[in-house]
This record gives sequence, structure tokens and C-alpha cells, in this order.
Amino acid sequence: MHFLPPYSPELNPQEHIWDELREKHFHNRVFGSLDALEDQLIQALKIFEEDPQRMHSIAGWDWIINSVPNEK
Repeated sequence: MHFLPPYSPELNPQEHIWDELREKHFHNRVFGSLDALEDQLIQALKIFEEDPQRMHSIAGWDWIINSVPNEK
């Protein structure tokens, strides 16, 4: 197990995904309830799911792709 430095976005691809979510789907938004926020999150994640190329461009760095076994 390797511990990461306190702030290391280059080692945490999920930080880039959250940045994309905040910028594109939550920017300057106020939600009337937690349910409304959750609905927005689900909608945003479905958009990511439907566009794997976009996810690859955000977090599909070579060192990540190469570290996952390629099962054929």
C-alpha cells in the first residue's frame, strides 16, 4: 500500500471527474432539497456513462489504462 500526498490530483483521477461534475452540472446552482441534488448527480453520471470517450479523456491516463489487466 502506498499513501498519497495530501493533495495530488495527478495521482487521483477521481478529482478530475468531480471537477468536471462541479463545472458542468453544479456550477452556480442551488437545490431546494437533497433529493433534487441527488437527481442532478444521477443525471450527470448518466451523461458520463453514455459517453465513455469523455470519461477516457478526463481520467483515462496511460498509467491507469496500463495498470488494469486486459482480459481477452
